[in-house]
Amino acid sequence: MDEKRRREILKRGKPERFYPAEPGLGSWYTEEEVRAAVAAMRVGMDWRIGLLTFQGLRQIRPEMWDFEEAFAKYCGTAHCLSINGAGTGLDMAMMCLDLKRGDEVIVPAINFHAAPLSVVGQGGKVVWCEVNPRTLQTDPEDVLRRLTPRTRAIYPVHMNGLSAPMDDLLDIADRHPHPKRGPLKVIGDAARACGGGYKGGKIGKKGWMTVFSFHSMKLITTLGEGGAVTTDDPEVAGRIAAYRQFGRGDLWGTNYKITAVQAAVGLVQLRRLDEMIALRRKRAQERNEMLKDVPELTLPYEPPDCQHTYYLYTCLVPEAWAGAKRNLLIRMMQDDFNIGVGTHNRPVYVESKFLARRTRGQRLAVSESIGERLITVSLHPLMTPEENEYIAAALCEVVARLRTA
Repeated sequence: MDEKRRREILKRGKPERFYPAEPGLGSWYTEEEVRAAVAAMRVGMDWRIGLLTFQGLRQIRPEMWDFEEAFAKYCGTAHCLSINGAGTGLDMAMMCLDLKRGDEVIVPAINFHAAPLSVVGQGGKVVWCEVNPRTLQTDPEDVLRRLTPRTRAIYPVHMNGLSAPMDDLLDIADRHPHPKRGPLKVIGDAARACGGGYKGGKIGKKGWMTVFSFHSMKLITTLGEGGAVTTDDPEVAGRIAAYRQFGRGDLWGTNYKITAVQAAVGLVQLRRLDEMIALRRKRAQERNEMLKDVPELTLPYEPPDCQHTYYLYTCLVPEAWAGAKRNLLIRMMQDDFNIGVGTHNRPVYVESKFLARRTRGQRLAVSESIGERLITVSLHPLMTPEENEYIAAALCEVVARLRTA
């Protein structure tokens, strides 16, 4: 975007409302979701039925099972178990590992804290690994360096909407089995990547299991909270089903289900997911074109075998701008243009004192450098082309000011 065009756009003036870096509603609802929710509520007005979702009411309240079947088909897996949140799903994934004292799980440090917390919560040891600086996904070469005889699992996150290199990680898992438990497990955290593509399929197919979020901010949402676990392993499916419904046999459990109303809304959101991602991708690609000649910005990267959802529009500033100058850019975007810019996510051990204490002595130079250069700039599929253009112009303007600062 040239300077003349930038000036013309910015003459429109600062928007009255703030554009958050991570919008409070990641998808959007239509009247179809409203009708689905109301219809499910009306069934539940019968005092003999209510809003519950359990096996005994499956014939009367089929919403949860219909949603699970549709989501499994979408991802190409044999099983989908809906749950009340991705954090719950990550905890249950670690329960399925039956971790013993000293067992290690390799986790990328550039991450949200839910996945490593689930390892610690089940008594495992978090071993941080680096990410590829271009994709921000788990670096297979660094995973190899972190393997020990105590490694039980590799725990990649499909960071900010792009798939992790699952085939490479699965190959490592097969070639370096645990001495007693066999091949390592690869468990995907797809909280930010629902609907993303990998090698002609959908995120959620590859790996022992994959955990999704339907939180309000995510790519689809079931009335603010919710999630799912996909897997082709019938034993995993059985265990998750037990954990979410007060256990069975000798398995512990509690109540981790979603409601019939949530599932009814989720069915509509799922039918619309590809449409919503297509519009999000269009806005991201338009922005890429507007920012492509800004040398200070490393724009989001999409490998040829992946389809990025652009859940977050993630860039890197130059190494010379790491830290203070990056933070100044964030403040200028907010104060001067009312545009949110985040840092999703710095190394978890930098952000969380709890996890820092439990991984003391582990420091990752690449991740720490990336964490000081990351910016995530407000993006939503319902942004108009004019709003998107304004955000790009504002970012160009701030970079131009900082260039000579």
